[in-house]
Amino acid sequence: MTVPASFDDWMRNVQSTMEESLSSLLPEGKLASSSLHESMRYAVLDGGKRIRPLLVFATGYLFDAEKLALARAAAAVEMIHAYSLVHDDMPCMDNDVLRRGKPTVHVRFGEATALLAGDALQAQAFVVLSNQQCDPVLTVEMMRLLSEAAGAAGMCGGQAIDLASVGKSLTVNELENMHRLKTGALLTASVFLGAYCSKIPTEQEKNALNAYAKAIGLAFQVVDDILDVTADSADLGKTAGKDSADNKPTYVSLLGLEESQQLAEKLRNDAYAALSIFDEKADYLRQLADLVVRRKK
Repeated sequence: MTVPASFDDWMRNVQSTMEESLSSLLPEGKLASSSLHESMRYAVLDGGKRIRPLLVFATGYLFDAEKLALARAAAAVEMIHAYSLVHDDMPCMDNDVLRRGKPTVHVRFGEATALLAGDALQAQAFVVLSNQQCDPVLTVEMMRLLSEAAGAAGMCGGQAIDLASVGKSLTVNELENMHRLKTGALLTASVFLGAYCSKIPTEQEKNALNAYAKAIGLAFQVVDDILDVTADSADLGKTAGKDSADNKPTYVSLLGLEESQQLAEKLRNDAYAALSIFDEKADYLRQLADLVVRRKK
């Protein structure tokens, strides 16, 4: 897979590739309600950091995966992520009105259409992934990885814990478990999807990738909690201070701001350490750990 030399160029290249791929893989209003398809495209396109696709491509580069396979795997995981945001923003969940700097899907299209858009995006992700042009064994493994990460043992399970925890006190271990499911599972799947676009990793490689993914998955949420109290809505593209206003347990509410910042930095170092078995081809993964921890939005 040919990539630009610098991390910034590589990142922009992946983000551009993903915008094109997602646009081509989303429906265009020819099969069903045009408002449904419009809302799906609204939820996915023209916004977001694309952290999960970047992880897919970075691991894929490490294992010499083909760009087309990576684009499909990355599109699938981004559709799952987008569906989760659509549902998470709805009044029955977090009830937010701003996402990626624009009105949330239920505000723009109504609650019923938002619900269906999320459902349809989840289904579309597996349509995309099932059409991978690679070893069928690897395709099945990728579908297993993504479905487990998105379901009750992953993202949905973590979201259920989150909803049940509003107004309650959690220990740091309980908070960590919640976020390893809610946020970390899909980030971990993204890392492994990139590998499985090429091969089944060895046990040593699996252990290293799993340790890396767990570190950045938790770091991502710690930094989210930090930004919720240090950034404003214009920078974040979503409503700042909402976790505190909703009385949700966060790392900042449990540990304080300074200790949360120290934890994020420790997790960044843990991510670097996990990649020690790999050569310089893992540098994009290392720099993504920097990006996750040191981002400002």
